[in-house]
Amino acid sequence: MGKRLFVSVDLDGLVDEVAAVQDLLVDASGLNVTDPGQAHVTLKFLGDTDPDRVDDLATELEAAVEQAGVDPFEARFAGLGVFPSLDYISVVWLGAEEGSEELTRLHEAIEDRMTAMGFDPEDHDFTPHATLARMEHAGGKELVQEVVRERHPEVGTLRVEEIRLTESVLRSDGPEYTTLERIPIDG
Repeated sequence: MGKRLFVSVDLDGLVDEVAAVQDLLVDASGLNVTDPGQAHVTLKFLGDTDPDRVDDLATELEAAVEQAGVDPFEARFAGLGVFPSLDYISVVWLGAEEGSEELTRLHEAIEDRMTAMGFDPEDHDFTPHATLARMEHAGGKELVQEVVRERHPEVGTLRVEEIRLTESVLRSDGPEYTTLERIPIDG
């Protein structure tokens, strides 16, 4: 049985701030908020992976960080967006207003290395974001649309000094994440 893996930058320094933004959406029927303690920017979703590959993955991720050529950087999270559109909302997300260039460079280098290892390439453009909530049904759609259009929450800034290889275990009450490897951004 494989492990369900992804590569991320975690927002664990901004838990309370993320939760405060989710509170703006709390009355929206049909919207399930994510655990603010698990907020993260997914740089690459790897999916079902043989556990024996974790060491090789860590080595390749170290090489990817070097290839990306980024130093530790500040990422400022603010503003909301949705996928795929405001008319049909499936995900509500928090944007990266600063640091998105570095996040994108990390994503591209990781994408490069992971596809070379045989992982599936991304099928859509990379938008640096942290998922705040998923829409199960459209009951609260108008409230969500209003919040996304009218509000521009400033969540905060964190210093990005590492990426993480994370395992996601799907449980009945939502996914549980475990960090398997931390790869420092040395600069």
